[in-house]
Amino acid sequence: MADQLTYLELSEDGGSSHKFYEVKVEGKKLSIRFGRIGDGGQLKVTDFPSHDKALAEAQKKIGEKTKKGYAPAVMGVRKKRSVTRREITSGTSSAKQAPIMWKFGTGDRAFGIFVDDARCWVGNESGNIYSMSHDGKVLNQFRLPDGVKCIVADDRWLYAGCDDGNVYDLGGKVPRKAYEIAEDVDIFWLDIKDAVLGVSDANGKLTAINHEDESVWNRQSKGSHAWMVRCDEVGMYHGHAKGVTMYDWEDGSEIWAKSTNGHVMFGWQEESTLYACTNTGYVHKFTKKGDVGPVMKCDSAVFSCAAVEDGKYVFAGDNMSSIYCFNEKGERLWKLSTGCGSAFSMQFFKDRLYVVTTDGSLACIDASEAAIQAAQKGTVPKPVTVKAPKPLAAAQVGTVETTRSAGSGVIVECYEEGGSVRVRVVSEGYNKKWHVQFPKDIREAGSRFVVEGVRESARGAFYRAYGDIKKLVN
Repeated sequence: MADQLTYLELSEDGGSSHKFYEVKVEGKKLSIRFGRIGDGGQLKVTDFPSHDKALAEAQKKIGEKTKKGYAPAVMGVRKKRSVTRREITSGTSSAKQAPIMWKFGTGDRAFGIFVDDARCWVGNESGNIYSMSHDGKVLNQFRLPDGVKCIVADDRWLYAGCDDGNVYDLGGKVPRKAYEIAEDVDIFWLDIKDAVLGVSDANGKLTAINHEDESVWNRQSKGSHAWMVRCDEVGMYHGHAKGVTMYDWEDGSEIWAKSTNGHVMFGWQEESTLYACTNTGYVHKFTKKGDVGPVMKCDSAVFSCAAVEDGKYVFAGDNMSSIYCFNEKGERLWKLSTGCGSAFSMQFFKDRLYVVTTDGSLACIDASEAAIQAAQKGTVPKPVTVKAPKPLAAAQVGTVETTRSAGSGVIVECYEEGGSVRVRVVSEGYNKKWHVQFPKDIREAGSRFVVEGVRESARGAFYRAYGDIKKLVN
């Protein structure tokens, strides 16, 4: 009754990661370990009535994986994905203090930020994600397996890009794996529109990935170190060491390319306008048709920027802990100090400028004209300091609650098609031929789930699941 160990790996181009699948039979016990190469993965252990039954199930699982492209491999040959994090030697600003209303310390350098009517989100390099009220109260928290690169919104869906190469949907009780990026891609930045993900990387390549986590197209820009990608319904805007390039949303054809003064380190977009900030201290303004607008000059390397909706004001953060404001003509209006490090990312919302910084802070700055004028004269409020709750353990992907009743939810089912596990709606009133965007880590052919709801994608032809997910059992 010899034990058996089978180790497989899957190496795909485009959207999918490099993954492993290990099957071990020890007597009557079957152990299956799976996950991303370089990580410990998840372990599932099942006891069977006999060694033969355990062996038969093992062979079945191995057969299923080899049909999907997994192949025998030597464990440890492939290395864990490379990760480049933005480095800033943050200096101290000599400018007067900005009027900070409240400040939340996350405990590590913070990159991810998103603000809407309901709340403010921040993610840091330790993988902690917090949601805050606009008056600085902690509402919720998640913990991802690795550092948070960015937080991006797509209609009602909110996603967090993670240094482990996954993009997580934050719309439920726990983060769900929505996209997996190829292991050999050193991800710099992410953005998303209508469920199509744009990925910019260290080599200056831009990749578009669809709702089924499949690569649609990729293009190599003229410059490397691409820290900027912004997506809208027309195109993807790629900022790199040589400037900004616009590609067609559908087929990736180049529409225009413009140079910048220095390497692009961050980008912001409004409805018809783009802003790209550079390591030489400039913020460039372009129309989305490629027309060149004003160039704004800061006193040091700029690592983040944002704008008011109508472009009346443009904000920038440099590596000396300063923030700037320019008018629509590109004229500098003011410069103030954050007092809490250099801003990696920022967002303006209803007379407030929210920044996440090198010392791990999410700071809410009163950017109203009255508050700024007072700050320039040296009068600022005493900021409220908000303490972070005890961090959670990293989320366990692949786990899901069960239910025996669909209630008011929508039932979807997983099925095999062309060697892949797809998802479709089985509840009445939906197009049964359309696929459903659904987490990759819990798909299993034959299983049914209850989701809070599904919504037709903006471009049609598929549905997008949202909210909490439970597995439907008999």
